Order: sequence, then C-alpha cells, then structure tokens
Amino acid sequence: MNEQPDEERPLAMTREVLEADRLRAHYEKCHPQERLVSNDAFRDSINEMLSNRPPCAEKIDGVYLFAYGSLVWNPCIEVEERRRVRLEGYHRDFCLNLEHGRGTPECPGLMLALIPGGDSEGMALRVSEQHLAHELLLVWRREMITGAYVPCWVTLATDEGELPGIAFIANPDHPRYLPGLSDGDIVHRLARATGVLGSCLEYLDNTVAGLRDLGVEDTYLARIQRAVHAYNRTARSR
Repeated sequence: MNEQPDEERPLAMTREVLEADRLRAHYEKCHPQERLVSNDAFRDSINEMLSNRPPCAEKIDGVYLFAYGSLVWNPCIEVEERRRVRLEGYHRDFCLNLEHGRGTPECPGLMLALIPGGDSEGMALRVSEQHLAHELLLVWRREMITGAYVPCWVTLATDEGELPGIAFIANPDHPRYLPGLSDGDIVHRLARATGVLGSCLEYLDNTVAGLRDLGVEDTYLARIQRAVHAYNRTARSR
C-alpha cells in the first residue's frame, strides 16, 4: 500500500492537536520555509493582552473571545459561556492567502479575517479565569502561528449592553494578507482549494451553518457560498 506523503495526510483541527502543538510540528517538517511564532512569543503576547485589559473587564470571570469563523463551530477550547454579539468597525473578508492547511501552493485557498469598516455579528466565547493562560495558549497556537492575525481588545455589543473582548484582526503587514480580491477570484479559490485541514468549501459551509444556528445571516458569506456551489455545479456538468 502506498503511504501518503506527510504534507498530504489529514490533520484535523482538534484540541488534542493543539495540546500537542502538532500544527507547529507539521509546519516545521513539511514547510520549513515558513516563519513561525514561538510559544514563548505567544505567552508574551497573551501576558501583554491580559495586562492591558480594559477597566470594564475587571468584573468578568475570564475573557471573551470574538468568534467569527471556525471558532464559532469548532472552538477546541473550554468555553464557559456563549453569547451572540456584534462588533462595530470591522467586517469579515476572505483576504488571507492559504498555501497550507486548507490549500496548497499549486491551488491556494483563502481564510476569513476581520478588516476595518462596517460591522460583523458572531459569538462571544468566555474562557474562565481559572483556565485562562492554558486555553489562550491553545487559541494563539491556532490563530497566531504564522502571525497573520493581530489580537486586539474590542467592544462587543449585546442586547444587555457592551462587553470587552479579544478579536483577531488581519495583519496588513503580513505576506499572506491579500486584500481587494473580486468575488470571482474568491469563489474560484474557495471552490477548489483543499489541504491537510480539509477544504475551503467545508470551512465556508460550516461557518455559514454555525452563524445561522446562532441566528446570524451574513449577506457577504451567503453570497459567496451561493456562488461557490453554483461554480461547482457548473464544473460537474461539464
């Protein structure tokens, strides 16, 4: 039986994978050219974020994270509370180039990030103070391993008032940042790209479904999803 090369073997995004830091091990073995952020740098970043909590966060048991993509449907961390929230001033955009994970250099995909302008609805995930350092390390290993995101304190709006939370914003200085793509370019990539973590279409469908379960209908994602499935239907009929 022929074995798959390491770079092609499935690597699910699970808590166990993050606990063992297997994403890092995969990158180091299969993509040694990638510059990765160290665990020490993660801890420094987490400590800096926690030491700069907004005053309104003092009475919260832990920290809220703003989930707007895969954190909605696959957080991989211990969550004490989930709340529907809205973030003003940022919107979702498929603007991060993916040549690994859910894409390849030959068939690159795209990942969602938050960029300035508009607003976005999603889920606030509260991680308790008791488990904060360890759980946030898992989140940083997942979101920050290549430095394509910047963690920022933001204000999340709810029906009961405002909450402080951490959101992962696109890093405009990162080489993966690819803004201004047309819908056609986005659809072409999402319809075709796949990698060790699965396909971009799976990511898109799960994100739309996860938000819908929360009562959120994102018109941008819905438009892209319809176009991707139409693209695939046309491709299959040829």
